[in-house]
Amino acid sequence: MIGQAITRNAVILGLFAIGTAATLALTNQATRQRVECNRQAALADALAQVMPPARHDNPLLDDSITVTDPLLGHGEHHLYRARLGGEASGAVLEAVAPDGYGGDIRLIVGVDRDGTVLGVRVVPPHNETPGLGDNIEIRKSDWILGFNGTSLEQPSASGWAVKKDGGRFDSFTGATITPRAVVSAVHGALRYYQAHGDEVFKAPAQAQTTESCDG
Repeated sequence: MIGQAITRNAVILGLFAIGTAATLALTNQATRQRVECNRQAALADALAQVMPPARHDNPLLDDSITVTDPLLGHGEHHLYRARLGGEASGAVLEAVAPDGYGGDIRLIVGVDRDGTVLGVRVVPPHNETPGLGDNIEIRKSDWILGFNGTSLEQPSASGWAVKKDGGRFDSFTGATITPRAVVSAVHGALRYYQAHGDEVFKAPAQAQTTESCDG
């Protein structure tokens, strides 16, 4: 009788352990999918801020390539191609300013087919000083909008600096390092696009693993 009871309890405990493990696995899968869906939604929203939907009719997230180039900063960077009626109409480039006051500042830079800036946004998180360097964020100030309409020709090369360094762009009182880093990174992205724009649009799109987020 004692042996049967031990066996029965062992079976119950085993079934309980299996059930618990299965529940945890299902919960983890659901949570992971939700996190990925939230990430995709946030990225799509950010891309729309620098590449207006009226300028393309293709899903940007489905038409991207990955490149490595010092002009975009260290590491790999996604480039999202915009097309309208099957023709290239612009791109969104990821870039990194490695020399921010608090370290890396990640950006996305939207440009039209000719290389004119449509918009720039900072991609959080970053470590710039609250109340000073974080004015690069659109929710903190409109400073980042100063890149709209710029290009490699407007301003000229010497103008791609903060005013303290003789350039066109404002800096922040008590925080010159942060805007200086962002200006340099945007300029680098435009230089990359000028040098590689044609090949950017010819490269085959790279498949990305995405979750189904319907509903």
